[in-house]
Amino acid sequence: MPRAKSDKDRKIFVLDTSVILYAHNSIMNFAEHDVVIPITVLEELDQFKKGNDTKNFEAREFIRLLDKLSRDQMIHEWTPLNGKTKGNFKVLMNPDNKINANVIFGEEKNDHKILNAALYLKENEKNRKVILVSKDINLRLKAKSLEILAEDYETGKIKNITELENTGKYVLEDVDPDHINTLYEVGFIEAKSVLGTRKRKANAYYILKSNKNSVLTYYNSDENVLERVDKKLAYNIKPKNAEQTFALHAITNPNIRLVSIQGVAGTGKTLLALAGALEQRRDYKQIYLARPIVPLSNKDIGYLPGDIKSKLNPYMEPLWDNLKFIQNQYKETDKEYQKITEMVNQEKLVIQPLAYIRGRSLSNIFFIVDEAQNLTPHEIKTIISRAGENTKIVFTGDVHQIDTPYLDSQSNGMSYLIDRVKDHPLYAHIKLEKGERSELANLANELL
Repeated sequence: MPRAKSDKDRKIFVLDTSVILYAHNSIMNFAEHDVVIPITVLEELDQFKKGNDTKNFEAREFIRLLDKLSRDQMIHEWTPLNGKTKGNFKVLMNPDNKINANVIFGEEKNDHKILNAALYLKENEKNRKVILVSKDINLRLKAKSLEILAEDYETGKIKNITELENTGKYVLEDVDPDHINTLYEVGFIEAKSVLGTRKRKANAYYILKSNKNSVLTYYNSDENVLERVDKKLAYNIKPKNAEQTFALHAITNPNIRLVSIQGVAGTGKTLLALAGALEQRRDYKQIYLARPIVPLSNKDIGYLPGDIKSKLNPYMEPLWDNLKFIQNQYKETDKEYQKITEMVNQEKLVIQPLAYIRGRSLSNIFFIVDEAQNLTPHEIKTIISRAGENTKIVFTGDVHQIDTPYLDSQSNGMSYLIDRVKDHPLYAHIKLEKGERSELANLANELL
């Protein structure tokens, strides 16, 4: 991008702490425009620099980046960002303003100090557009109430989430009945004869319909054929609809090493992933089932009473519920029932918070990550990058049910994953649409 012609054309972006914790290199993503970091942001980052969570990593990396960029210059003065097409940055000390956000909102807090930094720049840089960038919706609203332009951090944000969700499954009407008969008789058919000149995506699933019959199929890009997909049991769990059938096929297909399953509550995401993993237990050394901990009211779990097991039980209970449901498909005397108990006792099947697994080497592991919509893009990348030989990773979640304050349906890690790796031969994505938990649960999803 060419550099703007004058200072007037170059905007000033004021970054909030939430942006830095989301992406430490965000300071480099504002083209030729200038970036201001309020000193309050550095003070907040200092509190985040210790720890093993992703936010701690981002804080440390940003501090290192700032140190590298400033070299021997004073950071309270404009300092060039690397590259001819980049602007400058500086750290703004707490200014004295005519308009004080602490007074206006009746409380002295860091968010208001950041607003004061934006107010100061707006007053003293009258010829330039000043924009506060924050992933905190409430802070953006407060900024707008003070007539400060405010935006979300848009880099990496998915534009059309609805279209993205539906990638992976397609319905074709008016298919030649003879083609469908061939699929039932032979089990596969040349893709070109059915799909024609349509663009073919690796590991896509198709529902083929004619005026006489229909069939579920899977596009095998290696062989360039459509293969028939049948409903199959996985540890006595049977798919109840076409999408669940496709999801279980992807989970149990050894050629697909990365799967994402999107769906609202009750569609069977975690249940299918766990049942498919148990069905393949002989192919992997261990099964890991993990989920991120989203603390209540954004407080650390240390605030909860009891020992570490007591603190974590409320977060892990939904995973145990799915395991118990699968186990209860059998009698207590059945070997399948006893096998699950044995796997848990011998730690062949491990249910843990994601933080306990992050950083470990994942070789010969079937790894299920539940509630993946509450992960950042960096966390998703970190998890996948740990995969060793013979490891399969299944992410499940609902991109519209975000429980963390600085993510949304367009910026969370699961949406990022679907967007970046769609059409890769190692990856498949399925959206589960119909709730199968109960009619009562469907009532809640549809009417409430």
